Amino acid sequence: MELTPQGQQRYAALVRAGDEVVVGLDFDGVLAPIVDDPERAHIHPEAHAALAELGGQVRAIAVITGRPARQAVALGGLDELADALATQGCQLLVFGQYGNERWSGSDRRVVGPRPPSGLAGFEADLPRVLREADAADAWVEDKGLAVAVHTRRLAEPEAAFERLLPRLTELAQRHGLAVEPGRAVVEIRAPGSDKGGAVRTLVADLDAGGFLYAGDDLGDLPAFGALGELAEDGLPTLRVASGSEEENALVEQADVVVDGPDGVLELLRGFTGDLAGRRV
Repeated sequence: MELTPQGQQRYAALVRAGDEVVVGLDFDGVLAPIVDDPERAHIHPEAHAALAELGGQVRAIAVITGRPARQAVALGGLDELADALATQGCQLLVFGQYGNERWSGSDRRVVGPRPPSGLAGFEADLPRVLREADAADAWVEDKGLAVAVHTRRLAEPEAAFERLLPRLTELAQRHGLAVEPGRAVVEIRAPGSDKGGAVRTLVADLDAGGFLYAGDDLGDLPAFGALGELAEDGLPTLRVASGSEEENALVEQADVVVDGPDGVLELLRGFTGDLAGRRV
């Protein structure tokens, strides 16, 4: 775990904020290891215990992910985690599809909008674009409110990603949609919603006295940006980058850099202990 000098100060301020802290976590690369098949990206086996213990010290835990909310709940076993957290008075929330969908441990239902206009047209044109980019075998994931094009299973995933990104961006713009690049994936969705908006919503709705956020790829940059602005306004914040050899886009903005989901859980356990010690 690497803390910048500023990160050490921010970590200490977050500990002082105590039980007013909200913890926001991406799913893939933070709570679950990155795998070739995203449908098999189950939560880290030690995550439930670590988060259940953390829940006794903070105001809320929120999973903020590009995945559909119901999918994250299933892969993470979050119904069971919500039960454990509720006994400690801690809320569990899931912001799916970059905040377009919301799920909470209190009502267990997903609330979200209709699919964006333009998505059907994009999907109709997509096979042609994949063929032109020599990526016809890329896995296309229909998320209901978005479409994700995965290159991880292709023979040369990075090269395919580089060929596809400009073509998919042009096609998305033609249909009035936004592009969200990630680790060997390009997601196409409605504009106007990102993880930064989810962070701001949580701070306002929960009257957060501090916010810790852990992310791992480009889709988390808006969350880091929002936390930077909130820190300037005086809110204790901590930006955690779950680093990897594959994507280090967040490292320059991070207060803390950890080594994947194992490192995230190590940091959260230490944070839990420091918060508990503050109450003694």
